[in-house]
Amino acid sequence: MSTPLEPSGAMPVDASEIYRRYLSAVMLHGHAGARAVDLGATDLYALNILDLTGPLTPGELGARTGLTTGPTTRLVDRLEKAGYVRRAADPADRRKVIVEPVDRPGGLDQALAPARRRIAALLGSYSPEHIVVLFDYFTHAAEAYREAAEELQGGPGQSG
Repeated sequence: MSTPLEPSGAMPVDASEIYRRYLSAVMLHGHAGARAVDLGATDLYALNILDLTGPLTPGELGARTGLTTGPTTRLVDRLEKAGYVRRAADPADRRKVIVEPVDRPGGLDQALAPARRRIAALLGSYSPEHIVVLFDYFTHAAEAYREAAEELQGGPGQSG
């Protein structure tokens, strides 16, 4: 599982292509995992967001999924009908509605198990020092992508 390096040994010959292949594989797996539990990729993505953040208003969920109001309403309707979320009054402001996760798709852990096993084996092949670097990267890259998405959407991180 070697990576072609520049003669200096510093960077892969085509780091951009390698990284794009990685992102494509992650997205492909996300779509396959969603299909395996009879969901759309955006539905599974929204459930993951709710699992990570806890309850959100429909507007917050829409912003985090990149959906506008209409598609967000249909997303919440689908997830509520399937029994994965419920709409509830916001305890901080009873005039607002929040979307709360209430269940996980049956078979999701089973569907994701092969990738989890493979990734665990891969991570097990790295030294503890490399693991620290990898998870530092994941933490900072997630923030960079979130900020870039906000910039594309004209939100808080907008430059110009």
